[in-house]
Amino acid sequence: MSYQPPYTITPKILHLIAEISENLGRLSVVLEQSSNLRLHRINRIRTIQGSLAIEGNTLTEQQITAILEGKPVIAPPREIQEARNALLAYEQLDQWQASNEQHLLDAHQLLMKGLIDEVGVYRHKGVGVMQGGQVIHMAPPANRVNILMADLLSWLKTTPEHALIKSCVFHYEFEFIHPFIDGNGRMGRLWQTLILSQWNPLFIHIPVESMVYAQQQAYYQALNESTLKTDSASFIEFMLTVILKACVADIPQVTPQVTPQVIKLLRVIKGAMNREQLQGVLGLKDRKSFRKRYLVPALSEGLIEMTLPDKPNSSLQKYFLTVLGQQLLNDQG
Repeated sequence: MSYQPPYTITPKILHLIAEISENLGRLSVVLEQSSNLRLHRINRIRTIQGSLAIEGNTLTEQQITAILEGKPVIAPPREIQEARNALLAYEQLDQWQASNEQHLLDAHQLLMKGLIDEVGVYRHKGVGVMQGGQVIHMAPPANRVNILMADLLSWLKTTPEHALIKSCVFHYEFEFIHPFIDGNGRMGRLWQTLILSQWNPLFIHIPVESMVYAQQQAYYQALNESTLKTDSASFIEFMLTVILKACVADIPQVTPQVTPQVIKLLRVIKGAMNREQLQGVLGLKDRKSFRKRYLVPALSEGLIEMTLPDKPNSSLQKYFLTVLGQQLLNDQG
């Protein structure tokens, strides 16, 4: 008989799934825009910072950004290594299949490289989950890990369950098994993001982990409660609530230093307009100054787009507001 993890589908779970699905439609307008690459990067950094912070890493979003950009950071070497590993792991997310065991092991090797000796292999000894000085969970014996993980991955591959549910069930079961000597928490969160992103690619850019970090104590309580009840419904409800909050959260401010010149440009754009039209409406004669102070900053912030992005210097080129640009104008009033 194939393995079936113990969980109950509650009315709250069904309600949360409906709400998440509804809000994903709203998010798709902003997050799927090719011009919002900076927004994607900000959310990726928030995701990594949140997941690492749960494990005690003290790096800020600014420090992780600096690491991504190859700049020097003054911080404990282990924490810098953790951030570098996480950046690489999340970068490769779309190359893995969630039910593929080798991909899971490869991800652990990448995520924990240089941090522990046993990377990319299941543990060979018993482990317990500590909270303060107290053991709150004794994981199954090491000689059971291979078969438990094989059962879990087989279930993940074959279950017809909704991705939102199966991602939460996998996350809980993974933490219960605790298959690795270290890195189980960050791996569980990474793999849930992978499962969700294979259902809807938007989840690559939704910082669920930062929301988990904001409710870290409740996260552990939901894990413990599910273990005590031998039913992961409590954890599913918690994680779906977190996912919903991440979906409806305000889009992070990505243009904190937009200049008055850029605002002026955004306000005069009506439909698609070429450079000459824009300079004329703004009363500007200097083409070089217009490009440097108005056009380039607005393009780099994803506030406007070109009608011919593959031909930036075309005489037929025109510019139009993006959703992000319109949102900024709405915020300006």
